[in-house]
Amino acid sequence: MIGRTARLSALFVAMLALAACAAHQASSTVAPQAPGFLLGVWHGFIFPIAWIVSLFVHDVSVYAVPNNGGWYNFGYFIGIVFLGVGSHGSRKVVVDRSRT
Repeated sequence: MIGRTARLSALFVAMLALAACAAHQASSTVAPQAPGFLLGVWHGFIFPIAWIVSLFVHDVSVYAVPNNGGWYNFGYFIGIVFLGVGSHGSRKVVVDRSRT
């Protein structure tokens, strides 16, 4: 059996390998008029429609490049998860069958 220390070490190495794959954007390459947080929220919200349109029109993209980095990504995440596609899958139905 693999010990707890070996498993934790393997997990740490896997996380380190994944972190090495992260992309980095130099701040000097971002223009002042680059899309920011609010445009990221908007792009995340309209993602399903933009994705369908992008299949047929090559000038339409679902993600703005270049953008201002972290704030645009955070807005995009908020737009998708809380306002867009992700917000509709969180319904929970509870049926109480104990009363007959």
